[in-house]
Amino acid sequence: MDILQEASNFENAKMSHMSTSDRVVASREAKRLILAINEIYKKTKDSELMDIMKRLTAKKKKIEIRLKGRPDSDI
Repeated sequence: MDILQEASNFENAKMSHMSTSDRVVASREAKRLILAINEIYKKTKDSELMDIMKRLTAKKKKIEIRLKGRPDSDI
């Protein structure tokens, strides 16, 4: 279960003071981890794997919001 160790390391990594290219790499890494864990989840249906995927997805969304910028609500 090396993928779970990678997910744990990614989850605990600091995401402050990242360049744009670092954010792109982090977003792609999160996607790779989520898809890999999902393949394991399909076979085992372990609820802990689902929780890990949810946490990674939340972190990925935060990174992507920072990349794309927040939508303007002044329209």
